[in-house]
Amino acid sequence: MDLRLLRYFQAVAEELSFSRAAERLRIAQPALSRAVQELEQELGVNLVDRNRRMVRLTAAGTVLLQETGIILERVEDACRRVKRTAAGEEGELRLGYIGPPTRTFLGPLLKEYRERHPKVTVILEERTPERVWEMVAKGRLSVGLTRPVLAHETLGLHTLLLRNERFCAAVPVDHAFADKASLSWKQLAGQPLILLARREGAGSHDAVLAACQEAKFTPKLVHTPSLIGTILQYVEAGAGIGIVPDSTLRGQGRLKLVPLKPPAIIPLVMVWGQEEMDPAAVAFRELVKRWLKDGKLEH
Repeated sequence: MDLRLLRYFQAVAEELSFSRAAERLRIAQPALSRAVQELEQELGVNLVDRNRRMVRLTAAGTVLLQETGIILERVEDACRRVKRTAAGEEGELRLGYIGPPTRTFLGPLLKEYRERHPKVTVILEERTPERVWEMVAKGRLSVGLTRPVLAHETLGLHTLLLRNERFCAAVPVDHAFADKASLSWKQLAGQPLILLARREGAGSHDAVLAACQEAKFTPKLVHTPSLIGTILQYVEAGAGIGIVPDSTLRGQGRLKLVPLKPPAIIPLVMVWGQEEMDPAAVAFRELVKRWLKDGKLEH
């Protein structure tokens, strides 16, 4: 049904006068009469009783007037939503992330994003690095904040480096290493070590093993849990030394991070699909880029 015909009918029904409705619509009265007749023919009913003295609605016309108001209001609302969505002001953002490295900035970042785009629904998915990449590649996530993974180049996704983090030894505050300004990797030889399981973070796991190999020793791995938080629990329990990125500890007064030398680096990146042009996702990426430029993503 032509919405133009509904608007013309609405004007006639509200004015109960073809002449006043034509003046309101700024069209010729004969054209308005033909439009109402066309609508009646399309519906197969009489909508308006006409005579020389007055115009009144039939029962069918009264119902259509009520429905027309609803229809046109919905159309106008849809147009507004489409324009807001195109401007990144409405829609859905599905954000995948890894916990510890994003803990210091993700909350404030999302708060500003919500303030700028209050109509966008934000869905958060905390996952392992590999899982974040997989879900972004399959279009199940709009954007990911994660670590590089072994197969990241073959997935053909866009990436932006947010920061580089160095590995540290996590030890209890009463450990012999706790007062050290730094440790060499060689000093970890023979020590019970705890690091993230390779299946949960191949990039992190392999970087630690490579650093140990460079220092010419085979690490003594006592635990390889799936979560950074579990590494810290083991360390606090005295089970060994945790090898974690320097963004890991926040408010952990019972543990200390000691930088390892020479530095072994693990990146934090933003990743998104080659064809990801959804306005809500684009707006989020642009905000992250501004925060990066302003140094707000440092830890």
